[in-house]
Amino acid sequence: MGATSTVQVDNDRVVVTEWRLAPGANTGFHVHQRDYVVIPLTTGVLRLEEPGGVVREVPLEAGASYAR
Repeated sequence: MGATSTVQVDNDRVVVTEWRLAPGANTGFHVHQRDYVVIPLTTGVLRLEEPGGVVREVPLEAGASYAR
């Protein structure tokens, strides 16, 4: 199962996107064009597969935002 996204706000200053990921879902390889803030709605682990084969697992806590 893949991830689904819904753009909630898109203007000249900001884009707000809701992402829904079922356990085991993925977004596929992509590049972020802007800085971003994430607010997880559930606690869990996010697995990141980065260029060069580096894999990291990042803990997520419901309601605890982070930026990249």
